[in-house]
Amino acid sequence: MAGTDPTPWRAQDARLAAVARFYERLHPGSVAGIENLYAAGARFKDPFNDVQGVAAIRRIFEHMFEQVHEPKFEIEAGACEGDTAFLRWTMSFARHGRPGRRLALRGCTELRFDATGRVGVHRDYWDAAEELYEKLPLLGALLRGLKRRLATPQR
Repeated sequence: MAGTDPTPWRAQDARLAAVARFYERLHPGSVAGIENLYAAGARFKDPFNDVQGVAAIRRIFEHMFEQVHEPKFEIEAGACEGDTAFLRWTMSFARHGRPGRRLALRGCTELRFDATGRVGVHRDYWDAAEELYEKLPLLGALLRGLKRRLATPQR
């Protein structure tokens, strides 16, 4: 049914469901809406950024749209206990100039809500080497070779 959400975890917490919906519908024109979900002094940390303040967080997503073609988040699971929540997601995108070849990054987000119900802390966990660098032509070949060399032999 249109307008309904079949995933039961979304029903457990309206704050978490709102964040999930925001990311699933994220596009260049909706980035400013981040101010409705995040506290003014919220902190955002991922493998490349560690910023504080909603304007700085908004800039991360504006920059994402400048760097990649049609990024899309698919929220696969979520859980919330008190003011702490987690989302498991896949972000897919294409590099500019190569719209037919989409890449995917898998990760998890830890959210901490403040007393007003807004996100006060957003921490993304994903493996930049496996999820991004190994997929790049030259660097990827080097990293995959190094990974094979360092792996424990299987019997």
